[in-house]
Amino acid sequence: MNSRHSIVRSPRLTTLALALAACMAGASAQAELPRRSAEPVRPTLPTIPEPAEGQVHGDGHEAKKPAEMSPEAQAAEVSHELFGPDPSYADKPYDVDAQLAIYGNKHAVAGPRPPIEWGYPMYQPGPVGNGITIFGDKNPARPQLLAYGDFRLGTAYNDNGKIDTANMAARLNLDLDLRLTATERIHAFLRPLDRTKVGRVTRVEFGGNQRDKFGDHEILLDATPESLFFEGDLGQIAAGITDEYNLHDIPIAIGLTPMVLQNGIWMDDAILGGAITLPAMNSRLLDISNMDITFFGGADRVTTKSQLKGKLQDDHGVNIYGTAIFIETRAMYIEAGYGYTDDTRNPFGADFSYHNLTAAVTKRWFGKVSNSLRVIYNFNQDPGPGFAKTADGWLFLMENSLITHKPLTLVPYANFFVGSKKPQSLARDFGAGGVLKNTGINFETDGLTGFPKLDDTANDTYGGAVGVSYLFNLDQQVVVEVAGLNPLGRDNEPGRVAKGHQMAFGARYQRPLSKQWIFRTDAIYGVREHEQDLAGIRAELRLKF
Repeated sequence: MNSRHSIVRSPRLTTLALALAACMAGASAQAELPRRSAEPVRPTLPTIPEPAEGQVHGDGHEAKKPAEMSPEAQAAEVSHELFGPDPSYADKPYDVDAQLAIYGNKHAVAGPRPPIEWGYPMYQPGPVGNGITIFGDKNPARPQLLAYGDFRLGTAYNDNGKIDTANMAARLNLDLDLRLTATERIHAFLRPLDRTKVGRVTRVEFGGNQRDKFGDHEILLDATPESLFFEGDLGQIAAGITDEYNLHDIPIAIGLTPMVLQNGIWMDDAILGGAITLPAMNSRLLDISNMDITFFGGADRVTTKSQLKGKLQDDHGVNIYGTAIFIETRAMYIEAGYGYTDDTRNPFGADFSYHNLTAAVTKRWFGKVSNSLRVIYNFNQDPGPGFAKTADGWLFLMENSLITHKPLTLVPYANFFVGSKKPQSLARDFGAGGVLKNTGINFETDGLTGFPKLDDTANDTYGGAVGVSYLFNLDQQVVVEVAGLNPLGRDNEPGRVAKGHQMAFGARYQRPLSKQWIFRTDAIYGVREHEQDLAGIRAELRLKF
């Protein structure tokens, strides 16, 4: 090999030779390096002579051997005056306040504590300990029982057209959490002061036309759990049994399991069954950074308007099976799902089974608009001659929010929808509201006092909501919104809930009064064609514990 090629293959030797030549000539002449024609030409930078190893710089620091680096890198200028030893406070007394000031005077926030914290406290600082090895050395147990939730007390005057009421109502949301290991727990959720399936709550009526129907008060006690399930990870369970580390995470849930998919739009119900997930997958070929696939099924307590028993939803005669997929790819989120609703009742020989498909894409465009596009499609329901379909058609949703100069607190939004025939969520609890609940506050009731709302079924209608939410300094919130919908097809078409055009103005204000108490008030006024107008005003206190 000749010397020409050896210079090209030894860039560090070349640099050292040039530096020595510059020192001897007393100038900073540039030298053109011979290169092979196949290699890209890199610009040659002037070199600064360095003292030999062991000599001393002008600033008093001893010279060291030059650092080795790749040809693409170059040394940056540095001043040794910017570096020095850490300060020593050995001769000064310890000052707690001064130590806190180093971190911006941050300190622990004493929030509300759960009324039950058996085993050890929630969010306990410090080491967690070794635990108990009853489930194996690789899956130690650390039992803990927690009780937490909130209590809601609201009063309202609601005019829903034919129904008007002035009442005070109460609701208790109670979570019981028995944590066994770091990944396994048994969880229960109860609402002991109301009956979700029939939409009745503990209340006192002091005005309106509902006093004659239900009396002036009603106190309800119901111990039936809204959810009760075991949740864990098969990988961790297997590690505890085999005493060998498992490389796979396989989350599972079994029991009366809550399923909330696509922000509760496609599914928001607790079903008697279970689910299993294959999480955190990726594909370099398809450019997928993260993907989860969930398989689920339910044999009872499946609530859907496609299965009616009189005017109520029948949650004891339906099985569902399905899968849901979540994908992160190319700076967007993709959600998709398929479900089959199996009608096991066969009332009068009719079969209301049907298929349900969904897909959604969420992406931020140009750093200014966050956009979600969603579709739900129901098909192949054939109840038989003489029976009307209860799940038939499609729903398209578009959700948009503007990225402002205060992206976390000032959020203008504009959401739109189009619904054809009778689109249905795969499963939807009675207390979860309609499929348009997330479209705007004018499509959302309060689950407490019977607060008025626009038609939230999307049956043969199109419309939307435009509003703005402002959180100030994260200490209070104001929401104002205008919403409306129009019917598709003829007025008063059979099966459609909305009789004609509807429009409403709504407002909301809420703020925390303390670390435990939250105050909220809502107001709505709506105009409805071929129906009486609606109006409502309410105030609520919520106690978090």
